[in-house]
Amino acid sequence: MRYLLLIYTAEATEPPPPEFMAAEMKAYGAFTEDIRKRGLMQAGEALEPTTTATTVRVRDGETVTTDGPFAETKEALGGFYLVDARDLDEAIELAARIPAAKHGSIEVRPIWEQAGELERQAATAAAATR
Repeated sequence: MRYLLLIYTAEATEPPPPEFMAAEMKAYGAFTEDIRKRGLMQAGEALEPTTTATTVRVRDGETVTTDGPFAETKEALGGFYLVDARDLDEAIELAARIPAAKHGSIEVRPIWEQAGELERQAATAAAATR
């Protein structure tokens, strides 16, 4: 089953110390290499700070944009991994190994496999009409 591991951390108001960044990048590199070798990683990216974000809404047919994120929060989405884990327990195990879990939080969200779900619904409906 696929899971999105959403990485939330406090956004820095100033750059972190170089030794912290070096250790953090080394830890991310090791984690990423491990899940690649195990065939679990499907995608992953770091995101630019929320100051670069644009929020889009459509109200009464008009597109309205706002600089920045939708809501003020203490932690911001900083990146993600898309993994193919055996089950929720394995996804949680992976999330706990993401370096930011030590100073932020990782949200584990199952991917809704819409295409598969729609196929199952169509097959069930077809079988019911026979």
